[in-house]
Amino acid sequence: MAQLQRALTLAEAVIAVLLIAGVLIQTPKASGLGGTIGGGDGGLGGGYRTRRGLERQVYWTSWVLVVGFLVCSVMLIWISRH
Repeated sequence: MAQLQRALTLAEAVIAVLLIAGVLIQTPKASGLGGTIGGGDGGLGGGYRTRRGLERQVYWTSWVLVVGFLVCSVMLIWISRH
């Protein structure tokens, strides 16, 4: 049981680093100073555009990493209680 707990802790740390990197390399919806302060194009939606190519892959990979991190965290809690 201790080996599983160590493996899950290591997996959680690796996933956390990958998730941080994935979030940081994503481009914001409205980039630039105007997008940061005023919301982009002046509309209420705030400069939305569709993700394509590598940007889309990074976005979905980030969500997969979020789910993996959540699963590891729940499993660690469950193991520590039993």
